Amino acid sequence: MFEQVPLTGSTNADLLERISLGAPEGLWLRADVQASGRGRLGREWVSPVGNLYASCIVRLQPADPPAATLAFVAAVATYEAITTSAPAVGLQIKWPNDLLSLSGEKLCGMLLERKDDAVVIGIGVNLAHAPEGTGRAVTSIARLGATPMLPQPFVELLAKIFADQLVIWRTYGAEAIFNAWKDRAHPIGTPITAQLPGGEVLVGTYDGLSDEGALRLRLADGSIRAIHAADVFLV
Repeated sequence: MFEQVPLTGSTNADLLERISLGAPEGLWLRADVQASGRGRLGREWVSPVGNLYASCIVRLQPADPPAATLAFVAAVATYEAITTSAPAVGLQIKWPNDLLSLSGEKLCGMLLERKDDAVVIGIGVNLAHAPEGTGRAVTSIARLGATPMLPQPFVELLAKIFADQLVIWRTYGAEAIFNAWKDRAHPIGTPITAQLPGGEVLVGTYDGLSDEGALRLRLADGSIRAIHAADVFLV
């Protein structure tokens, strides 16, 4: 089920309001422009016309894997949608769900928010434009040399792939999604800096995921630190 609006503050905020009104799983809302788009850790998500700004609802069921692992479902589904629509574009996933070019420029970001028995998953993809002034290296499908799909056909493709990945998540558990995620992530041994919520900065190398989906960071002394929340950068 798709809804489209020319302008809204935030597609995530809109769907969070609708959860209390009984909005169903599988509802997708796409905006041409967001006036108050949000990223992780309270960052602004710049929203020029021509990119994807969309959110969907997942209604949690008693037997579902942990809700936080939906971040990996969203990352794998969006990776597949981009590579299906633009096969020549090389991508890698950075923990937990950023999609980057092979040179480390950000192409896509996600924000998951829970309310009651539901999770709203917001996905922004730089299809046509790479916003300036973000303070980070960013890119777009167009800048990477491919012709991007228009936002509406892209979200329809994404929704289908996401629904398929959601079935895998519910049927086979988070481990199946983690394995798919690891196949699409940067390689083991990639240098990483992790800034923890309290301000501590850790430097090490990527060593895969824990059984719960935490980032395994191998430190210089060879020990492994499980990172459950952090701002992660490829070095």
